[in-house]
Amino acid sequence: MNLTLIKPNMGRMGDKKYIDEGRMEPLQLGVLAGLTPPEVSVRLIDDRMEAIDYDLATDLVALTVETFTAKRSYQIAGQYRRRGVPVVLGGMHVSLIPEEAKEQADAIVIGDAESVWPEVLRDAKTNRLQPVYHGRFQAKPQAGVMTRRDLFHGKGYLPISLMQFSRGCPHHCHFCASSSYFGARQAVRDVAEVIKEIKSQPRKLIFFVDDNLVADFSAAKELFRALIPLKIKWVSQGSIDMLQDHELMELMVKSGCLGLVIGFESINPESLKGMNKQTNQHLSRAYQEQIEDLRRYGLQTWAAFTIGHDEDTPQSIAELCEFAIGSKFTFAAFNILMPYPATTLYDQLAKQERLLYQGKWWIHPDYRFNHAAFLPKLMSPEELTQAGFLARQRFNSPLSILRRALEPRTNLRSVYRLFTYLIYNPLFRREVYKKQDMTLGVSDED
Repeated sequence: MNLTLIKPNMGRMGDKKYIDEGRMEPLQLGVLAGLTPPEVSVRLIDDRMEAIDYDLATDLVALTVETFTAKRSYQIAGQYRRRGVPVVLGGMHVSLIPEEAKEQADAIVIGDAESVWPEVLRDAKTNRLQPVYHGRFQAKPQAGVMTRRDLFHGKGYLPISLMQFSRGCPHHCHFCASSSYFGARQAVRDVAEVIKEIKSQPRKLIFFVDDNLVADFSAAKELFRALIPLKIKWVSQGSIDMLQDHELMELMVKSGCLGLVIGFESINPESLKGMNKQTNQHLSRAYQEQIEDLRRYGLQTWAAFTIGHDEDTPQSIAELCEFAIGSKFTFAAFNILMPYPATTLYDQLAKQERLLYQGKWWIHPDYRFNHAAFLPKLMSPEELTQAGFLARQRFNSPLSILRRALEPRTNLRSVYRLFTYLIYNPLFRREVYKKQDMTLGVSDED
């Protein structure tokens, strides 16, 4: 049996297919391949950088679907199904809105695929695919499964290996699709298996793709202690409340942490309350103490902000950008709030009749990337879209890159950290202009 795994592209820039310069390994497909019995031949196609040959013989096609890649995923699925090849769709978007996905595939997987993937393959082999498979929440994710990293070779991914220690997050921020998908739960892998997987591959730079690596302080400490002898460097995502535990932070630094993506989201207490960002609500004004602590630990911070909250205006978003530049964050993201299906934010906006694009921006032909998909309270959708673009443009300007580089305890802490800063900041600057106004989906007839 021949299995084709596909990582879909996101969209098109004008008349050109978007090529993601900063693409990382599609870890979820590598894990799925690791779950696949050796007698099944597996091929990986990354639509972000290579063409799909739809006429190449295969018995089953599987795609992992994110909301931003849903339109393209459905286009790919349609091409294969018209050729008589069965298609199975999985991933977070499929679980959030299964009725939509069912119309685009021969089978869908809701929830984690680990508990049902062998069944999917058996059914495909005997031409008995079921319309829906319900995967169970995994108390011990990826147990006994090694990622098939050989499938990643030669595809031009960034030189960083993706790993996962935990899945989900126990917090319930209203805008978060992951929280809805996992039901505000978190499960962690066996630490010994994580260490084994790290040792099984050659790289010393690791990205833990966890939604919140430090959500469980005790589990995170166990992982960090085990990482120390490996002498690796790593980055991940975490919540700002980690700074409450000094031992956790000391172990984090000793284990090789370079920095974390941290959801600051807003500097307005009312906005933090409205989005139910509980980990941030008790903190000092404008995060001053927390930012100083992050510098003291030498961590290069990627600050993630969401914009378009009911209290936001174009002026407040501009001030947020200046705050990020003044804080000399290594990187920052200014993400327009996106109403992902099945989230609290989506339901609230739907009830208030504030959703645009008929409530399905991810497949609507008029939606463009980085545009507002709802009606803000204190500005127009066009003003929110422009304010977001200007913030990204300003933060990633040459003068801002230079100014932020001169933080001695983080970006200038070592030659390696400065090199990382100088390599990735220009890349993200290019992405500001490449992605803005992008059309979602890529027709293969274009």
